Amino acid sequence: MNRIKKLYCRTFQTGLKIALPFLPYRKPKISKSVKAIPDIIKKHKCSRTLIITDKAILKLGLTKRLERCLDAEDISYVIYDKTVPNPTTVNVADALELYQENGCDAIIGFGGGSCIDCAKAVGARIAKPRQSLAKMKGILKIHRKLPLLIAIPTTAGTGSETTLAAVITDDLTRHKYAINDFPLIPRYAILDPKVTLSMPPFITATTGMDALTHAIEAFIGNSTTYGTRKDALLAVKLIFENLRDVYHDGSNIDNRKNMLHASYYAGCAFTKSYVGYVHAIAHSLGGEYNVSHGLANSIILPYVLEAYGPQIYKKLHKLAVAAGIAAKETPQEMAALTFIQEIKKMNEEFGIGTTIPEIQEEDIPKLSHYADKEANPLYPVPVLMDAAELEKFYYMLMED
Repeated sequence: MNRIKKLYCRTFQTGLKIALPFLPYRKPKISKSVKAIPDIIKKHKCSRTLIITDKAILKLGLTKRLERCLDAEDISYVIYDKTVPNPTTVNVADALELYQENGCDAIIGFGGGSCIDCAKAVGARIAKPRQSLAKMKGILKIHRKLPLLIAIPTTAGTGSETTLAAVITDDLTRHKYAINDFPLIPRYAILDPKVTLSMPPFITATTGMDALTHAIEAFIGNSTTYGTRKDALLAVKLIFENLRDVYHDGSNIDNRKNMLHASYYAGCAFTKSYVGYVHAIAHSLGGEYNVSHGLANSIILPYVLEAYGPQIYKKLHKLAVAAGIAAKETPQEMAALTFIQEIKKMNEEFGIGTTIPEIQEEDIPKLSHYADKEANPLYPVPVLMDAAELEKFYYMLMED
């Protein structure tokens, strides 16, 4: 990256870091069970709720407990179940139409990050009915109160239940972009481990590695605070203590609960301190090829950490200690490299792989351009790279 662009990026990031203490960040109110939802809806005097989910969740019957709770209290609801893994502008438009046709005044995002992001985007369109999602792309473009928004994560990974971001894919261009503003933070997050029990091992693994990516990128960036560092370290500790066990035994409710909390803490960390090039690359692949976000992050993470090199050894040493794979007296470089190697071992154990076969060489300039546009200047990465420098990661990810 040339000096002028570097100066611009770092100046922009420094300004955001200085502003951090004055920005209206908040955490959602937490509940441990879907049984709390009827009281929440009544408290806010809402009359009809739109539940945004996907067909797989509906087929597994994961919404049934929620439906029974709402039925028992005579609370009306309607279900939108067409959300796709990388939610699109069409998903948002269709769910919005269902909301309006049924006179809804509350939204529940029930599922993984895709369902919750779709719910956030619907809320944004309700708050600003005359503005397209494309016009909300970037930061602080909404600044209006959303309808009551409740997030029920069924995966322990995205942290979307606590973040100010919604990631949406344009149906026509396949460009995937983020909308970031404080009103998008859900009013309530329901961390109920029972709704995650049906999650298959591979999804458990990739979403868990997604949460790990959130915690790591938030921790190694240049805009951390005492609170985000604390949350990131706790998330890493919980993931290393629980992810392998819950992958091999998905019925363990304590492991499931701990992973939900790990995802939540990681979300709290990165919603303030942001992420980095792992996410920027993953978003470009999700938009172009519909590669699931957790899977992409899992594969890309060790490549990017290795590319950052000695610049992050000190911080990776602290993460390695939190993970229980290095001691405080372990030399920084040794602990850092051990940490990266452990990520590779986890990926191998989970059958995640090291490549993304969908990548086409002719697409790489476009993909790297999208990643560069997303990351620079917003993400306070430890080492700056431009589109040309980011291209190497796509080549690394291609199959031989």
